[in-house]
Amino acid sequence: MDNESQTEFAHSAHSTVKRVAKRGRYDKALVYQLVDDVKLGHMGFVENGRAIVIPMTVWRVDEYLYFHVANKSRLQRHLEAGAEFCLSFAEYQEWVFAKSAYHHSANYRSAVLFCTGERVLDDVEFDRVFASVINQMEPGRWENVRAPNTLERKATALMKLTVLEGSYKSRNGGPNEEPEDMALPVWHGTKPVCPYSAG
Repeated sequence: MDNESQTEFAHSAHSTVKRVAKRGRYDKALVYQLVDDVKLGHMGFVENGRAIVIPMTVWRVDEYLYFHVANKSRLQRHLEAGAEFCLSFAEYQEWVFAKSAYHHSANYRSAVLFCTGERVLDDVEFDRVFASVINQMEPGRWENVRAPNTLERKATALMKLTVLEGSYKSRNGGPNEEPEDMALPVWHGTKPVCPYSAG
């Protein structure tokens, strides 16, 4: 069975969820929904012996993930050299308040993916992929804006990512409480995470 017909990502000891393993899943549909909703990935790689993490806008078209950078950037060079890197996505949805400090938590969705990549050089694919993310922001918008010109295409490296392994982890529900704490006169439950708003 080829990779595109699989419903789960491959996972090895390298990518298997270990802590609270029951929260881990490998379902592509769950990962893809998170990517489609969040579109903010954190890319981790090693350069000159140092770990680096860079937040990037990342979007999906079918089985592939895409992001763009300035031409000749270090991320581009890293991928074109054939190196693997780690890409993570996460979203907090609710704070979980407990009767003890220890059991406070959060309800969340997250994914960790191990990828390789290449640069998109075909103009037809370049336009199709950029049209996809712009139309995800607002349906039909690509048809009403100016397409990238020759200079913009030359300055931009559109990178296409293939996911080699991946995992999804989430938490839902209320607090875990110790029986002896239930009589404490303090509220417990969940509250939505308020999005940050610049003042």
